[in-house]
Amino acid sequence: MEAIVAISDLQVPYHDKRAVANVAAFIKAFKPSKVVSVGDEMDFQTISRWAQGTPLEYERSIARNRDETVAVLESLRVEHVIRSNHTDRLYNTVMMRAPGLLGLPELGLENFLRFPQLGITYHKKPYELAYGWRLFHGDEGNISQNSGTTALNLAKRTGVSVVCGHTHRMGLSHHTEAVAGIPTRTLWGMEVGNLMDAKQAGYLKAGINNWQQGFGILWVDGKSVTPQIIPIHRDGTFTVAGKTWGK
Repeated sequence: MEAIVAISDLQVPYHDKRAVANVAAFIKAFKPSKVVSVGDEMDFQTISRWAQGTPLEYERSIARNRDETVAVLESLRVEHVIRSNHTDRLYNTVMMRAPGLLGLPELGLENFLRFPQLGITYHKKPYELAYGWRLFHGDEGNISQNSGTTALNLAKRTGVSVVCGHTHRMGLSHHTEAVAGIPTRTLWGMEVGNLMDAKQAGYLKAGINNWQQGFGILWVDGKSVTPQIIPIHRDGTFTVAGKTWGK
């Protein structure tokens, strides 16, 4: 039996340090077969289009944020990363503001975030996690406000079960097809929440959101895959296989 842990939306430096530390301790002890990140590992807030013309653009924190992101990914033992809208900001900024720097190895996301040194494989296209399952970021289709539905809609469009992030919500939904009472196919959509500190999301009016902290696990036994979502409580604790972590 394999266990694949999927985390999402750290958005360093806006990550929840307590939750991340607890998940890192769990991963170190649990020793899953694989750890994947569903995107938005670093926020890249100083080069977002929302920062243009504001003091944030002159913060000069990007090197410090990068180093912290690298340290967090190393602590979480991440092995695979999927493209995402926040990490796309690096390429988009160079392309739109300084295209003469395109092709400079140091400004490629993999090198910038030191993936080769960390042993991380970067996937620009959906990554096959297990039989019948693929990893998306979640911004490839329409976003639903209902937890699990964004991932399920991607599953219906692609014909494979989907793990995604981006919505910052946790949810597990499925769609089953059957003939003569016999199931012929079940598609799953799993959204794995976030590891962000919502109090630092200054763009939320009055801090109102419908997000959930957490992560996901795929239990893989050959072609049989069982998805599980693990919510993280307000005190940073969570429970896996009867054991509570973070106390």
